[in-house]
Amino acid sequence: MIVTELVELSKSRSKVYIDEEFAFVLYKGELRLYRVKVGEELAEAVYRTIMMEVLPKRAKLRAMNLLQSREYTTAQLHQKLSQGLYPEEVIQQALDYVASFHYTDDLRYAVSYITCHEDTRSRRRIEQDLTAKGIDKATLERAWMEWEAQGGVQDEQKMIRKLMEKKHYNVENADYKEQQKIYAYLARKGYSAEQIRRAIKADLEI
Repeated sequence: MIVTELVELSKSRSKVYIDEEFAFVLYKGELRLYRVKVGEELAEAVYRTIMMEVLPKRAKLRAMNLLQSREYTTAQLHQKLSQGLYPEEVIQQALDYVASFHYTDDLRYAVSYITCHEDTRSRRRIEQDLTAKGIDKATLERAWMEWEAQGGVQDEQKMIRKLMEKKHYNVENADYKEQQKIYAYLARKGYSAEQIRRAIKADLEI
């Protein structure tokens, strides 16, 4: 393995390329410690030390520091570590490490998110949000089941009517253009056409 390039990321860190391919990021002190120099060979033992000891330790600490400030899904934490230019195998070690202590738990995260937004966001919107955060379909379904088992209930009709009130929508006086506008607004919020129609019909009957 030949170190073919060192690209400075900052005053303290550099990207290391081995055999023309990006390998990892090291601090300047580590470059000196492990004698990583352009044009010179990197011993297999040194490479293993960096990949199996130096980087995993750093990635685990980074993951732990991130989780101290807020909760992340596994996918979000993976993205954060990827942005730090850690090799994929190192990222997986860090993710497995924090998961082993239940510092990351996608099911717990999803149930908590549903509970937090049950009165303000439609089921479809919540599912879109969680999918975007990396929650898979199976975990999402389990989360809804657990949320319901804990007594979770949603009243989308009530939520829709509150949004119509917020928009000062008057069912009886609205013209066609206003009707289309409120339908589009509510649809963007994740409510189905059937739920919207039911809410508007209920208002007409009041």
